[in-house]
Amino acid sequence: MPDFNDLNLKNWKESKIITDTFWYFPKREKKGKHSNFYHGNFIPQIVRQFILRYTKRNETIFDPFLGGGTTAYEAENLQRNCIGIDLKDDLIKTIQENITTKDNFIELLSVDSTQKETYQKVNKILEKHKQKKVQLVILHPPYWNLIRFSDNKKDLSNIQTMNEFFNKFSDVVKYSKELLEKNRYLAIVIMDMFKDNKFYPLGFHCMTTAIKQGLELRGIIVKSMKNSRGSIKYGASWRYKALESDHFVSNHEYIFIFKNS
Repeated sequence: MPDFNDLNLKNWKESKIITDTFWYFPKREKKGKHSNFYHGNFIPQIVRQFILRYTKRNETIFDPFLGGGTTAYEAENLQRNCIGIDLKDDLIKTIQENITTKDNFIELLSVDSTQKETYQKVNKILEKHKQKKVQLVILHPPYWNLIRFSDNKKDLSNIQTMNEFFNKFSDVVKYSKELLEKNRYLAIVIMDMFKDNKFYPLGFHCMTTAIKQGLELRGIIVKSMKNSRGSIKYGASWRYKALESDHFVSNHEYIFIFKNS
């Protein structure tokens, strides 16, 4: 058994953990507390893979871009603790109202994930629960300013330049790494961006940012977005625009797995 999860290798053939580097999920899971009300939240199956692969029961997950609450709900379902952050107070209140677990703690903060003071608050939460570090970090940042999620100037989706975006994102990675236990894992889920007839390889910039912060890259996963909401609704028009120009339709996300070695 690996020392970072509850996997029983005696029954390894029964495991639902994906070990390939291409992930395809026919549809988003919507059972339980999961819904697709918040544009930009990732599908529960991705978070579940992270949690089952990289944590044990009662360990703690940190998500500095909580969004619609996918990580919090999956942590609750799988008997893990979770500390989640989002700038939008209404989102945090909605998610908190949906949390019913009594066996594990789910602590949510409406704060700025780019600020050092935020991580001091996270450390206080850990101290309250007699813990020193988290065992998994999951980052699903905005795709720069492709979709704007609020009017808050501190929101990464409102950043004007790509350099400033990655400077702020680098701070999030740095502070998250400081929270993460040694030899445990950090995952980044990100898509490249095509906007105003320009291609922006956000995925590889995120990967480079994390490596510069001293994290060890352990794998690159490509996740198909063929059945995403945008692909279903706009797929035909995207294909037409690609054919009349020189660009390609981006139908995948990157998942980068790092180890805090």
